[in-house]
Amino acid sequence: MTTDRIDGRGEDYVILPSKEFERLTGLAKVAEMPPLPASDGNGNYPAIEYLRASIARSVIRDRIALGQTQRDLARLAGVRVETLCRIETGRHTASTATIDELDRALKRAAREKAERRHKRAARRRRSASHG
Repeated sequence: MTTDRIDGRGEDYVILPSKEFERLTGLAKVAEMPPLPASDGNGNYPAIEYLRASIARSVIRDRIALGQTQRDLARLAGVRVETLCRIETGRHTASTATIDELDRALKRAAREKAERRHKRAARRRRSASHG
């Protein structure tokens, strides 16, 4: 990855490819995942809150790993961006149908990403053998 540095108004700025910026922004969002609730004195967790946070964290982690924005995933899953956003905050209980749509969309995105990676590798192999 190449980056350029510029000095503007006494500040040092870094220019980097937009894909890298998106990746770094995604990693920052992963760090902002909804926390899992604390257990009570007996080691029990509040089930609904734990479920919401677990689903939110899973969706965020998978979405970011695939390089998808909330808008991208919402479109693939056929849900509103607002719905996905509420799910990812961990404060909304999604319907089973919505969770299923998100799961299918994430799996489809993962397959498509793997196929693109495979095609790029095949092109590289072909060009290396001809060059």
